[in-house]
Amino acid sequence: MDTFIQQIINGLVLGSMYALVALGYTMVYGVLNLINFAHGDVLMIGAMTGLTILNLLNQYAPDLPGYVKLAIAIGGAIPVCMLVNIIIERVAYRRLRNAPRLAPLITAIGVSTLLNTFAMMIWGRNPLSFPQLLPSDPVAIGGALISPTQILLLALALISMAGLVVLVEKTKMGRAMRATAENPRVAGLMGVDSNKVIVATFALGAALAAVAGVMWGANYASVQFTMGFLPGLKAFCAAVLGGIGNIYGAMLGGIVLGIIESLGAGYIGDLTGGFLGSHYQDIFAFVVLIIVLTVRPSGIMGERVADRA
Repeated sequence: MDTFIQQIINGLVLGSMYALVALGYTMVYGVLNLINFAHGDVLMIGAMTGLTILNLLNQYAPDLPGYVKLAIAIGGAIPVCMLVNIIIERVAYRRLRNAPRLAPLITAIGVSTLLNTFAMMIWGRNPLSFPQLLPSDPVAIGGALISPTQILLLALALISMAGLVVLVEKTKMGRAMRATAENPRVAGLMGVDSNKVIVATFALGAALAAVAGVMWGANYASVQFTMGFLPGLKAFCAAVLGGIGNIYGAMLGGIVLGIIESLGAGYIGDLTGGFLGSHYQDIFAFVVLIIVLTVRPSGIMGERVADRA
């Protein structure tokens, strides 16, 4: 039972990061009907920017508390990621809104490669150590352990997702986003500026990815220029699992996928008689994706992907 609880906690931590990134995928798809496969690399930019800020803080303000340093790193990574995503939308995607579906997809792959290359040029090829900012003493919960970094990660993810829900449901921009997602032409006739809505959507997704990127580095204590690829793919799987185009589905899909992956990593050795180890945990996200696309392509919360694609 202790192992089960530990894997559930690990799954919630992992799933909350997937959910933050999946929200970027699902918001862009909901508004623009576009899968931004470069979004995982925005997470990488956030992690690398956060590391750079932390290194500067450790050099010039070493006495600041760890929580303050982490807050400054996240606060600095968010505008950088927002700017990167806005540039991506303006340069790479805007002219392709009415192009055949294959053109934006190929462009997104190209943008991802460019971001990886630029990151390699700036930060180098080798993995970089992320400084430990918070106490390492874990907190016991029902026989399982959770670190202060993981507690903070869960809190930030919850706050970020709740803030997004409030913005989408209660603000003028949120109404404009929902109207554009429902019918862009009618929304335009009602005075909604679709360009502003799309830019805001890319910026919001980037902000969430920045939070996930910095906390990913803090949780795993290592970052590198290729780190965004696999989390980005898994977050896309989470968005499809929950129902791409539905923000509540993205949150649910991220949490569910994180728990499935964590439980699979904990028990795959026993289930296969030792043939597979925990390092095979990456297969679960893609097995889930195949099953969802086969059995329920609309996902758990039911956006009709076939009609929108």
